[in-house]
Amino acid sequence: MSRLIVASNRVVDLEKGIQSGGLAVALGEALQLGRGVWFGWDGTIVESEGQLGLKLSQQNSMRTATVPLTREEYESYYLGFANKVLWPAFHYRLDLAVYDSSFIEGYRRVNARLAAQLAALVEPEDLIWVHDYHMLPFGDELRKQGCRQRIGFFLHIPFPPPEIFRAVPENVALARSMFAYDVVGFQTAGDTNNFVRYIVEQCGGEILDDDRVRCFERTITASAFPIGIDADAIYEMAHTPEAEAHISRLQRRSMANMFVLGVDRLDYSKGLPDRMKAFRRLLEMHPEMRKAVTMMQIAPPTREDVAAYAEIRHELEGLSGAINGEFGDFDWTPVRYIHRIVPRGTLAALFRGSHVGLVTPLRDGMNLVAKEYVASQDADNPGVLVLSKFSGAAEDLEEAILVNPYDTDEMAIALHRALTMPLEERRSRHEALIDRVRRRDVKNWRDSFLAALRSEPLSGARRDMPPIAAAAG
Repeated sequence: MSRLIVASNRVVDLEKGIQSGGLAVALGEALQLGRGVWFGWDGTIVESEGQLGLKLSQQNSMRTATVPLTREEYESYYLGFANKVLWPAFHYRLDLAVYDSSFIEGYRRVNARLAAQLAALVEPEDLIWVHDYHMLPFGDELRKQGCRQRIGFFLHIPFPPPEIFRAVPENVALARSMFAYDVVGFQTAGDTNNFVRYIVEQCGGEILDDDRVRCFERTITASAFPIGIDADAIYEMAHTPEAEAHISRLQRRSMANMFVLGVDRLDYSKGLPDRMKAFRRLLEMHPEMRKAVTMMQIAPPTREDVAAYAEIRHELEGLSGAINGEFGDFDWTPVRYIHRIVPRGTLAALFRGSHVGLVTPLRDGMNLVAKEYVASQDADNPGVLVLSKFSGAAEDLEEAILVNPYDTDEMAIALHRALTMPLEERRSRHEALIDRVRRRDVKNWRDSFLAALRSEPLSGARRDMPPIAAAAG
């Protein structure tokens, strides 16, 4: 029986169970069933290359294989090319991208080293599943190590239009390296179309039938596999005695009887300042909403070593303080801004206890918070999801109130509509949303991708490929 090998930037400790999230649980189940291996960075930084050895550990029938990074690798590969070039570019923010020749060199070098370390562990019949933008060329590096196994890749963030991707250093080389995979998966049909358009328009590729694309003398499958959540687990977390206590406390400690909730990592792609401005606009347009509604924004820290994240934190702190100073009273705080990690069980309770889930990223691969909000609701009295048109989830969750996150007035109007929506309409929308969330859950995502990878015929992608730099563009 073939094993599943998962390769990702970070390896999750599955002993934390559901607190690790639905993705970790779904992948963990598949790995446990097939005595698989989860490979990636262990999160530590070491002082010398002599400390870069592989660490193996056992979690039930699954193994983890982890490696550290040196300080230079962390700064060039992780902070540098992955998060100062690819992340902003793939989220359509070329203005925030930072270009440095050492970044792409470090990115290639780390992917090559990690691939060599994993190649020593793989067996002939293994199935290898590589994840996300940190590891775009990882499959190419595995092929150079002699790996002929089926290898799939899934991109968790958006894939930008060709005119944006062309601005990424060595973009042709990166695209070429993706043809080392057998299956390349994206969150949405839009992302898939962006990738295929780039391949056809910039690289002379050809679209074949059944999601197959040919270029660089190789043929791969490129298709959308929208990621989901474990809806039942989220619902159960939102309906425990502890959750009931959280909801009661929320309602007891506020004069407001309605709550708008946002939950996002502190990231410029999430549109956090824009949604606070929209909430302020709501209070301006509808004075009757003052003291009747409170906005809570939970934004845990992330990538604090990147300057852009420190800037957005300061902006949010300034905005929340300004709104509270302008509209607040001794018995009402309009905005509650929380900049720390909140346990998943508490978040599920807050989802259920809020009247509006405000999920308005400027650009997002999928955004599972939107689906978690839907899954947490009581069917007889559900809250309303206000969702950005530019999130991947909008392609699926069409019964949400869809908004342009760049339009402050449009978001304010949507908030008012959500807060005043009749019960019958709320129930109708939620019924349609929860049905889709349950049918297209995280297990469906996992199983459909692996089924595609297992059925993918052997192709030219398995032949040796020239070095990635040879096709720089």
